[in-house]
Amino acid sequence: MAVAMTTFLTGSTTVIASFAGKDLHMTTAEITWMNAASGLSSGATLLFFGSIADILGRKPLFIISTLLFSIFSLAAGFAQNGITLDILSGILGICSAAAVPPAQGMLGTIYKSPSRRKNRVFGCYLAGNPLGYAAGSLFSGIATNVMSWRAAFPLLAIVYVVVTVVACFVLPDDGGMRRSVDMDMVKRLDLPGMGMAGLGIGMFCAALSLGSTAPEGWKTPFVLVLLVLGVLGMVAFVVWEIWSPYAVIDMGIWKDKNFSLLITIFVFGYTGFPILTFWLALYFQKVLGFSALETGVHMLPTVITGLLANAFAALFLHKLSNKLLMGLGAFAYFFSYLLAAVQRHRDSYWAFSFPALCLSVVGVNFHFNVANMYVISSMPSDRQSIAGSLLQTLSRLFTAIGYGIATAIFNGVEKNPAKEGYYAGNLFEPYAAPLWFGAAAAATGIMFVPWLRIGTQGHVDDEKNGDRDRKQGRGIEVLERKEKQIKVEELLALPRFSAFIVTGSWDDEKSRHIIRYREEEYITGY
Repeated sequence: MAVAMTTFLTGSTTVIASFAGKDLHMTTAEITWMNAASGLSSGATLLFFGSIADILGRKPLFIISTLLFSIFSLAAGFAQNGITLDILSGILGICSAAAVPPAQGMLGTIYKSPSRRKNRVFGCYLAGNPLGYAAGSLFSGIATNVMSWRAAFPLLAIVYVVVTVVACFVLPDDGGMRRSVDMDMVKRLDLPGMGMAGLGIGMFCAALSLGSTAPEGWKTPFVLVLLVLGVLGMVAFVVWEIWSPYAVIDMGIWKDKNFSLLITIFVFGYTGFPILTFWLALYFQKVLGFSALETGVHMLPTVITGLLANAFAALFLHKLSNKLLMGLGAFAYFFSYLLAAVQRHRDSYWAFSFPALCLSVVGVNFHFNVANMYVISSMPSDRQSIAGSLLQTLSRLFTAIGYGIATAIFNGVEKNPAKEGYYAGNLFEPYAAPLWFGAAAAATGIMFVPWLRIGTQGHVDDEKNGDRDRKQGRGIEVLERKEKQIKVEELLALPRFSAFIVTGSWDDEKSRHIIRYREEEYITGY
């Protein structure tokens, strides 16, 4: 339910977007920010909450986050204007950001070693994405049809009140480090870095969203100021993270070629996914006149196909080349956005929108599973919450950036429609334009796939090794290299220590397995 919080909210706001916009007299930019605000706020604070979870404890943070999510969901149902609704969506994004690191951190510390069991566990965890979207779109569609769009938010509040109560009783006491609040702890939270990231990306996206509708267009002074300050804020964040001794992101991890390529392919593909679902849903409602429930039903293929793709990825990560899965996912993204973009008003839903929605979630689930397993395997157990936050952070920040760019494109095409050519006089033209941007981004991601060097993940004998990790709750203590012993802390301190490849199966007699790092073999033992 942690990873489903954002998609539950996204599914809800997607199917009620036009109805809320009409009722509150919202502009296109304000409607877009219903979704973009939650993505931006959650992306800017995920790593911060990752640090909080690892320092102060995971269970308390999870419970507090779900409770606050319920309270602010209820408040959103009483919003009287678009700005208030956008602000509350941003606050809900922060609440959802607080739930993801403790949840993923708990799983990461329980299942330490790469294994088939770990693949399946995290596959089930990531299934919250399509399930949350399904529940949000369908339940909110029904609530909107029966009552009004406002009913979607109290419904969301009820769901997470129940989650909060259940979590109090069923979540185990976590193994997160607990310590008193002092200046050293505050420094480790990297508050300046989080502020730079949030403000920089926020101002950049705001400028993109407002540029085409501002009084003087892109020449409007406040748009130019926001754009320049946004770029400077993002550059300052990168410089700060490189320089700061308390950086929440260890910039050294980007020196790992496979890690950098994985993230690059992932973000270029994923950027278009929220654009696809949002603008198709808006087209269904504003042009085709679909009700909220009809919109939810037409978006349902993303859920069914998403669950199947997620299950396939979780079951075969240890058998199929993960480079192949990343490549298939990248092409699935590209053809998805392409199919959606080439359709025109009155074209068949089954010929264009349906296969586009199905292919898009194949890309999402293949990429999320591969990248997620690689990322959480790259960091030690006491940093698992931050590791789990990293991928979610990037996906949500690029969601906000994608929305900003797509909104600018949509507004520009809507103001100046084509007078001749393929889309001349066609009502789908402004909705197609953001999808072409998504297709271009996905095509860029495809170009990086040939340089990726990653095989299978989780191919250890998990029935022995995974159970041992889960029951004993402890990891590798001593490693031997040739005739010399090395402690795990020393290995972790080696430069560019990243996801290790475990070769061979577990040896019960000697209680050991082999880690291969930089062409050297280390024998591990408990």
